Amino acid sequence: MIRVAAVGDIHMGPESQGLLRPAFETLPDCADLLLLAGDLTRHGTPEEMDVVAREVRDLPVPVVAVLGNHDHHDEQPEKVTGILREAGVTVLEGEGAVIDCAGTRVGVAGTKGFGGGFVGRSAGEFGEPVMKEFVRTTRRSADALCAALKDLDGRDCAARIALTHFSPVADTLAGEPLEIYPFLGSYLLAEAIDTAGADLAVHGHAHAGSEHGMTAGGVRVRNVAQPVIKRAFNVYQLTLGRPGSSSVVRA
Repeated sequence: MIRVAAVGDIHMGPESQGLLRPAFETLPDCADLLLLAGDLTRHGTPEEMDVVAREVRDLPVPVVAVLGNHDHHDEQPEKVTGILREAGVTVLEGEGAVIDCAGTRVGVAGTKGFGGGFVGRSAGEFGEPVMKEFVRTTRRSADALCAALKDLDGRDCAARIALTHFSPVADTLAGEPLEIYPFLGSYLLAEAIDTAGADLAVHGHAHAGSEHGMTAGGVRVRNVAQPVIKRAFNVYQLTLGRPGSSSVVRA
């Protein structure tokens, strides 16, 4: 069994320093890995990401993250990514990484993702160039996620996890206004996950959404935005040898 702690949308700023560190220091007692599902800052400034870095630096469990839309707002994604990596965090964008969790190899494929909507109510690559680019941005992100998951399948991983900021399914958006669903995620991410296979998919972004969902292919999806889970993190157990199996342990 692998215990995966996850949280997103912590939106930290200078006055947030030390808010999550006490909870994170308990991670060895309940989890083998911490996933950060984007929107770690409020405006994506280096000063804000410095706060996040101090919260997670030298934790006794591996930390893997993706950026969110807020982390891009200051238009310095490379710089804030560098701050996280200097703190020992594995930051993914269209890539996969194999993490050693107490002697067990866990594969994490990560991307921010993007919007576009869901089957029957989604945007298409048609019309104005800006509309085509909107959808192509999501498609490129989904294609990279799929490729990363497939690559991990050949790297002797006991489990594979898809980590995104935007949602791959509409299930975990329940509670959000229907009008903004196209800006909260895309079915293309779920297609990528189902095509390549995964044991769990984790995302954030939808503050008023719901925690539990599932792709059409049966992969369990969890919305770990902090306003949804209402705690420092949730822990999900992955039972090895049973693809797609996961259960929630409240942290």
